[in-house]
Amino acid sequence: MSANHAPIILNGKTLTTSQLVAIARDGAQVGLDPAVSGLLESSRAAFEKKLARHEVIYGVNTGFGGNVKFLIADDDMGNLQQNLLRSLSCGVGEPLPAAIVRGSMLLRANALCNGYSAVRPVVVERLLQLLNAGITPVTPRYGSVGASGDLVPSAHIARALIGDGAVDYQSRRMPALEAMRLAGIEPITLLPKEGLALLNGTTVMTSAAALVVDQADYLSLLILVQVALAGEILRGNTDAFEPLIHEMKHHPGQIEAARLLREASTGSTLLQDLDTLRENIRQRSGGATGTVELETHIQTPYSLRCAPQGLGQALESIAQARLWIEREMNSVNDNPLFDSTDERVYHTGNFYGGHVARAMDGVKIDLTTIANWGHALMAMLMDPRFSNGLPPNLSMHPGLNNGFKGVQLAHTSLVVACRQMCAPSSIHTLATEQYNQDVVSLGLHSAMTALDITALARDSLAMLALALSQAADLRGVGKGTVRLGTATDRLYRGVRAVVQILENDRALETDIAAVSQQLQMRSIDLGLKIRGI
Repeated sequence: MSANHAPIILNGKTLTTSQLVAIARDGAQVGLDPAVSGLLESSRAAFEKKLARHEVIYGVNTGFGGNVKFLIADDDMGNLQQNLLRSLSCGVGEPLPAAIVRGSMLLRANALCNGYSAVRPVVVERLLQLLNAGITPVTPRYGSVGASGDLVPSAHIARALIGDGAVDYQSRRMPALEAMRLAGIEPITLLPKEGLALLNGTTVMTSAAALVVDQADYLSLLILVQVALAGEILRGNTDAFEPLIHEMKHHPGQIEAARLLREASTGSTLLQDLDTLRENIRQRSGGATGTVELETHIQTPYSLRCAPQGLGQALESIAQARLWIEREMNSVNDNPLFDSTDERVYHTGNFYGGHVARAMDGVKIDLTTIANWGHALMAMLMDPRFSNGLPPNLSMHPGLNNGFKGVQLAHTSLVVACRQMCAPSSIHTLATEQYNQDVVSLGLHSAMTALDITALARDSLAMLALALSQAADLRGVGKGTVRLGTATDRLYRGVRAVVQILENDRALETDIAAVSQQLQMRSIDLGLKIRGI
């Protein structure tokens, strides 16, 4: 989605992962529901009454975390918010990808829209102005433990609103104040509670998680199409995908995976007809009672035959992760919370990122399972003992040319890296911050390692897509009556739109990058949709 489309309207309750991707990654504009400003104004006005009565409110006229016992003078309450942003701007490491930072800005605005954080409308409006202008705060990767939310990265993001820190704008890195001046945006002075409301919460981890789920959805569909294409190329059959088999197992993901596999190969001329195959076997055996070695068989290897059972679970797990992440995206997740209807302050723990961490720990396993499955398919394609007549390494001139030998080596390296990183993050909690944060979620750690695995798995499936397309050409696809299935043909043509057949050895790094980019942007429309989970 481009900036020319109608803006996506923010109301705090209905944001989806696809909308976040459109805004954070693709530059879609975002607007504010007109009802939000009135809600924020009334919330702030009620909150100001409590301040006028000198009531003690955490993080407003007290210190933070373990410093809660220190009361803050009225004249210093504004400085307290500025100090919070600056003291927590201590992250290290390479900057987070722009899409994660932009998604974080969007999610913080969305959470504040609900009116429980006692911020003025200008705080939300300024976040959206920076977002729509393309001003992206430079935010180091490391520093969050995901307990009081993503405090450190959120501080790097939030201080841009006061004209502090560095940002990326118009393809340049510059001081935030300079970027805001160029964009015609005024910095704001934070009032009591507003700095804490910008920092406390799960927005950075949830932004990363939403981007992961969006890609995991597509990669889980892609691997099923690749299984179907491998089955066609290896002259398999779809007997193992018949509905009755999977209905007897009861798992919705398995049933759906089998349906997708059947649909993906509809119309293929490469699949073997099982009845004809059985008749050929009967004739080959000739009624012999002894052992007879057959040239073909009725059961394919597990990577083809057990794909619904092995990958269906990933479909269900990723669907559950999307549900959890979208709930978190539309949650109120800072502390303290203020209910303006009865002017009550709640000191809470909604900033704890447990659901995000658990969802991402699961998705890491799902993505690694997908990568593992692709590795098994690649191994069959490369080896003449299992590829049913294809040349070694899919080379058109074996010996002189190495074909996809190097690609298989690199592919194995990526899959091993996925396996090394897929261990859970959430179990590694450590006490910190004066033992106030004595258990932490590590949600951003989990989301970022899931994002790393996503990139590796995507590259590995790009390599597999290239190998499958090469094998399809070697099978004579497009010549005479040889046809692929509906979805498998879409994948083949999508690859061939950016990469040509490998006739003689060449460096394939740019080919892999081109296909991986197609996958990242979902430019290859597989014509299938996951449903019923």
